[in-house]
This record gives sequence, C-alpha cells and structure tokens, in this order.
Amino acid sequence: MTAGTALAARPGDLALAGPLGSLDAYLERVGRIPVLSREEERRLAERFRHEGDLEAARSLVLSHLRFVVHIARGYSGYGLPVGDLIQEGNVGLMKAVKRFDPALNVRLVSFAVHWIRAEIHEYVLRNWRLVKIATTKAQRKLFFNLRRLKKNLAWLSAEETAAVARDLGVSTAEVTEMEKRLAARDLSFDPAPEAEDEEAYTPAAYLPAPDADPAAQVESAETSEDDSDRLRGALGRLDARSRDIVQRRWMSEDKATLHQLADKYGVSAERIRQIEASAIGKLRGLMAAA
Repeated sequence: MTAGTALAARPGDLALAGPLGSLDAYLERVGRIPVLSREEERRLAERFRHEGDLEAARSLVLSHLRFVVHIARGYSGYGLPVGDLIQEGNVGLMKAVKRFDPALNVRLVSFAVHWIRAEIHEYVLRNWRLVKIATTKAQRKLFFNLRRLKKNLAWLSAEETAAVARDLGVSTAEVTEMEKRLAARDLSFDPAPEAEDEEAYTPAAYLPAPDADPAAQVESAETSEDDSDRLRGALGRLDARSRDIVQRRWMSEDKATLHQLADKYGVSAERIRQIEASAIGKLRGLMAAA
C-alpha cells in the first residue's frame, strides 16, 4: 500500500481533531483508513520533517487515528464522553507527528503513545470533578494508578499504602491524601431544596458570620459607644444655633432643608450652608482632639 493509497482512502473531510456526526460513524470511517507500512511511514515522516509537506503529515495522522480510539477507550471508566477523549487524543497525536524524527528508527505509534496519553490525562484531570484534585506531578501519577487499584481494593492498608508509595516514588501521606480525594464526591455549595417545605443543609449554611467573633463584637460596641460620647461632647461645645442646624440636618429622622432652617433663623439658605460647614469642621477637630 502506498502513501497515495492512504490519502485516497480518507473518508471525505474527516476531522483530525475529533469525530464528526455520530461516534459510531466516525469509528467506522476511521477503521477503513489503511495502516501504513514501516517504509511508507518513514518516507512520509521525512517529507514532512525535511520539506514541510503538510499532506504527508496529514497521511500520518489519518493512518493512526485508530490507535487513538483504542487508547481513548481505556479511559471510559472516568465517566467522560468517549468522543471527547478521542478528540483530546487526536490533539496529542498531531503534536507527536510534529515532533517525530524518522531517524530514531522507531514506529510513530510507539513515539505517539506518550503524547496521546498526556492530552487525555490533562482532559480527565480538568473534567473528572468540578474541583481539580491533582495538580502536582506526584498527584497526577497517584490519580491514575490509584484509580486502577481501587477497582479491586477497598481502603488501602498500611502495607498497601507503603507499597504504592514505594512503587510510585511518593510519600505515604500523598497516597492517603489522594485516596481521600478519590473517595470524595462533588457537593453543590448552595443547592436549592428539592421540595418547597424542605430545608436545605448546605456548606454555605455552615460558614461563620463576619461578625461571629465575640471579642470583635465587644470591641466594635465599645468603639461605637466611645464615638458617640465624643460626638455628644463636641456638640455641647458648639453654639446653640450651630448645634441645632447640625442636629436638624444630620441627626434627625425628618431632616430639615436649608430653606426651612433659613426661614427659622431669618437668614439666607447660603448662610445656613456656611454655618453648617463651619460647625462640621469644628466637630471634626474637637473629636480628633478628644
């Protein structure tokens, strides 16, 4: 089979980055694409690497889509759509084709496995839970290996934990922590109750109130009382008219307007505003000095 035959065998405009239409149709079309021989693969890889021939790269990708499907199906136990896993694996395949060196004298599929799995791993870690549970290299390694072990084991014993830690080159504490994360489940922070007469008990209900600290409450009350005492003392040092204007303008529930006070004292509204501003300035100075 020649490279040209592989190109001619492509089923229409098959998308390299993922399935089109139904998954079954995609799998059937991928299965019809011929597998390249070692010599055909080498020639195509050399054309792409040395000449930048994109058609050669395209043939390499198309002929290996079936291998991506095989690898992606191995991750179906994570509850994620197989079509999405295949799409991520295809991205890894294209990255591998871009970096593949035919001089290494290895088949592309052997080289590409790492890149395909890496992209699928990233997708699984991003989407398996609402909260990402594996961020470090050790946690990623534990996530996939412990998932495999948990198919046959309940909680790991101390000896099993130590054995896993030794095999993976991590600490026993990291193994135990990842085991706890795998056993946990996502919980909505503030879900609505299922029935109208049902009370929802959610994590939001157990958050402490901002003013829940008794010491902070006492401190706030004492500060407020002290401020009130200083304000009363400062008001007592104003003349009667200034004190009345400030109280009527700022401390009364039914606040007076400038014109109402102007009529009361027989002056202009602008004069009332000036008295008010002067009185407020004096209050600030008196309270700061108290």
